Amino acid sequence: MGANYLFVYGTLLKKSNNEMSNFLASHAVLIGKGYFYGNLYEVTWYPGAILSNNTSEKVFGMIFKIENSQEVFKVLDDYEGIGEQYSEPHLFKKKLITAFLKDGTPFETFVYVYNQSIIGLKQISSGDFLKY
Repeated sequence: MGANYLFVYGTLLKKSNNEMSNFLASHAVLIGKGYFYGNLYEVTWYPGAILSNNTSEKVFGMIFKIENSQEVFKVLDDYEGIGEQYSEPHLFKKKLITAFLKDGTPFETFVYVYNQSIIGLKQISSGDFLKY
């Protein structure tokens, strides 16, 4: 199930209204708002999230079901800087995680997590990029 789902928390959110968020919206179905256990940071004009085992630390966003997942993920991987042409370590890493819908329903989904040092980055304590 997880291979066709994506959790987004930053510039890919529908309300971000940019070229890539519009691309995602046109190639996916919104399942609902939700969260995963993690922390959110301001990297520059975009956020980066890291995973956490602490259930009080949440990153909020949306879960999408991806249509034509192989083709769509290729475009999204390039956008997130993890395509084959990018040198490692990549800025983000695509991970399969358990996220939750607002009602607590668990979902196996991919998420792009930040893959660099968070030292010196400002934490977005609300966990919600759109409210930041």
